[in-house]
Amino acid sequence: MGSTQASVNNAVKTGSAINSAMVDALDAIELSWKFKAVPASSHGQSAGAFVASGVTLAELPTPLLTLDAAALGANVEHMADWCAGKGVLLAPHGKTTMAPQMWREQLDHGAWGITLANASQLRVGHAFGLQRVMVANSLTDPAAITWLAATQGPAFSVVSWVDSLQTVALQEHVLSAIPGSVIDVIVELGGNGGRTGIRTVAQALELARAVNAAKHLRLVGVGGYEGSLAHTADADALTAVRGYLSGVKDLHEALLGEGLYAHDADIIVTAGGSAYFDEVVDVLGGCSSDGANGGPRIDVIIRSGAYMVHDDGFYRGISPFARGARAEAGQAPFASAMHAWARVVSAPEPGLAILDAGKRDMPVDEGLPEPQLLGTSLGGEMAELAGASISAVNDQHCFLRFDPETTTVNIGDVVRLGLSHPCTAFDKWTLIPVLADADSDNRVVDLIHTFF
Repeated sequence: MGSTQASVNNAVKTGSAINSAMVDALDAIELSWKFKAVPASSHGQSAGAFVASGVTLAELPTPLLTLDAAALGANVEHMADWCAGKGVLLAPHGKTTMAPQMWREQLDHGAWGITLANASQLRVGHAFGLQRVMVANSLTDPAAITWLAATQGPAFSVVSWVDSLQTVALQEHVLSAIPGSVIDVIVELGGNGGRTGIRTVAQALELARAVNAAKHLRLVGVGGYEGSLAHTADADALTAVRGYLSGVKDLHEALLGEGLYAHDADIIVTAGGSAYFDEVVDVLGGCSSDGANGGPRIDVIIRSGAYMVHDDGFYRGISPFARGARAEAGQAPFASAMHAWARVVSAPEPGLAILDAGKRDMPVDEGLPEPQLLGTSLGGEMAELAGASISAVNDQHCFLRFDPETTTVNIGDVVRLGLSHPCTAFDKWTLIPVLADADSDNRVVDLIHTFF
């Protein structure tokens, strides 16, 4: 997965980095029975040698998840350009893929750093040399807090979240046993019915005062996650999102007014998953400041994680580049960069075929897979599979429904499936083949390793 020199320079300028030697070393991993995405004939080869041999989709087994290099590249460039044009930074949520090769691509396109969700993911990031990480969660495990205090430094800068006075007290207690230890935190604002995050601006202000008074914590920002407050793009949902974001802005301005941020810190204002990042920038974008007038530097950072892979389901419908005024204004939509491939293993009734892919292979939490193409062999010619649907998914099978009067499906046929929600696709695969272009070029050009 390549990048331009300009994007590399941008990444270096922002201080974002990953240990490229560690990432490149993944090519030396020996393929074996541990990786269900590769054929038995490849066992004993290195991942790099397998790709260099010129293998194509036709040589891979089913069930299978693949990525599309052309779509990945277009998506990552589109988001980088959009953020640069809006004057905001991007810390992509790495938990979507847990794939250091893809993190590097995002960093090479100017990402500020990588967002992670918990201590185990943080250890993966450290192992691969991430230099800047945001943990979008509160660390309450004493072992994790102790590890972070001992491991962080100029080459591994970490900021995590707090959302309660109890969390502040717990972290202070653990860190008090480590002389000189200080960790950077931001106050997380939530909302009623949401997930984590202290619920009101008044409570958040009290929490910020406690962080400011703590000996072992440094307050460097505010933020949260608007995606837990809405799940559609209708007027009510967008009103709820904007109301929440206005609260984040109010909190930030109150902290500035009271001087509660650490005096020597660059300040972070952060929100934004993959569904409402446009609203985040509209409401919070004006908080940015380069510090030229004597005040602190303030960066607005969005944390979209699904944009690089995108999908043929939930995000296709809700992405800011595919809905409403944003789409009408000419923003090109992201392209889905993931597909599943499954073979027909049974045809027990007219209009029903059972495929060899199930919940162990594909995400189903944000919608069932979408039949797209049908062919007689993997990697061979395929035709549109119109009018078909997946009606149910079991652990290892899914139910393909079709009209037997217009469509013929035989044992051994192959179906390409569009998927919804990359966040629950990657965790099912330790190795994912990347095709040059899923629509026109079935060469395998990379193997992506994941670390869940």
